[in-house]
Amino acid sequence: MADPRESGTELQPRWDEKGLVTAVVTDRKSGMPLMVAHMNAEALDRTMAPGEAWFWSRSRGRLWKKGETSGNVLTVVALRIDCDQDAIWIEADPAGPACHTGARTCFYRRIEDRALVRDA
Repeated sequence: MADPRESGTELQPRWDEKGLVTAVVTDRKSGMPLMVAHMNAEALDRTMAPGEAWFWSRSRGRLWKKGETSGNVLTVVALRIDCDQDAIWIEADPAGPACHTGARTCFYRRIEDRALVRDA
């Protein structure tokens, strides 16, 4: 029998032992990966309701809305979940830099010859 998470139509996130799933955010227009974060059930519910991305901050130990202090919110265009429902993909329209460093994306460095090279 097939796993209903993989073949069914019911949203059943596979939360880890801390009640989290990984969330990958990409820019809707460019397809560029913007950031990776984690969501708990409340963050997912809030993200589905108003259309702005919410996450669980492991370092702060609390729920947070992306852009709550910077104004650089992520307006959700589409939400997807992977085959076994343990990762979420958020396609979003960013209202500014996605990274807390001020970079457009958190993936602003390439790995070259075991060193990090910052994008221009």
